[in-house]
Amino acid sequence: MDLSCAHRLLRSQDGVISRSQALECGLDDNGLERLLRRRELARIHPGIYVDHTGPATWSQRAWAATLFHWPAALAGPSALRAHGVRSFTGGGRADAWIDKGIRFGRVADVDPVHVVVDASRRVVPPSGVVVTRRSDFESRVLLHLAPPRLRLDEALLDVASSCRGEADAVAVLSDACQEGATTASRLRATLAARGRLPRRRLLLAILDDIANGTMSVLERRYLSEVERAHGLPTARRQVRAVTRWGVTYRDVEYPELGVVVELDGRFVHAGPAREWADLERDVDAASRGDATLRLGWSHVLEPCRASLLVGQLLRSRGWDGELTSCGPSCGVARSRHRVA
Repeated sequence: MDLSCAHRLLRSQDGVISRSQALECGLDDNGLERLLRRRELARIHPGIYVDHTGPATWSQRAWAATLFHWPAALAGPSALRAHGVRSFTGGGRADAWIDKGIRFGRVADVDPVHVVVDASRRVVPPSGVVVTRRSDFESRVLLHLAPPRLRLDEALLDVASSCRGEADAVAVLSDACQEGATTASRLRATLAARGRLPRRRLLLAILDDIANGTMSVLERRYLSEVERAHGLPTARRQVRAVTRWGVTYRDVEYPELGVVVELDGRFVHAGPAREWADLERDVDAASRGDATLRLGWSHVLEPCRASLLVGQLLRSRGWDGELTSCGPSCGVARSRHRVA
């Protein structure tokens, strides 16, 4: 029996093969059973085999899920992991889709494999696999990749729209753009071509902010709740600066006023190396005549108070505008004398 065809498939599919593929390669059911008895193959799902008897890797589970539902492709966080998006290479954000997975399939693994099939199909996924159905299936997936997967921008929008909170949606989209995996304009074009999608208005707002340079959850919170909500001037964001220590990027810059706001999203101590890098950035800004204000989560989570501090610094550098109140409980109106 010539097994060269089957071996080629196993090599190209990370050691996974389906029954139908094995039959096309010239094997029959008796031959498959013999390979199973000799422990040269092991069954992952009904009709899906792997070429060892140990625990399957994530890649092998991904191949097994797509072959079991073929034609199918990885979706959601599984597609992002296959695309190499750093935030998902360890399955870290997959929990945002767990609730959705329970509706469509039986989730047995902490990190289930998500696949997508055509909307016309009705399938019953095996344990550990989550299935969604999509119209225009063939135009939305990349079946030639190994393993097949949803297009990157489609998967990013699916995951962001299903995140439990706004901060998670911001992180999904901004992280991918910051990595250079995609751009806000590409995501916006993909979103415009989509039909109904949960939280579309929020996603459009996030993508607009990313296009304007907001690249983290903390930066977007500062933009929306400190700067915009209180009438501060519009800053430039992620400004490239060449220093004696190399190239760096300023989070928020008010260039006409010589003010830099650095946003530090750390919740814990980051060690002396990071502290020295921060100090070097601040010294470089000071040597250029710029004043640096460094804000963390504790400051931005009190946006009214933070706006007063930023406004005070901007006024000292020549800003002649006025802070505005963000609502009835805002303390800005009562504290105008502080920034006068």
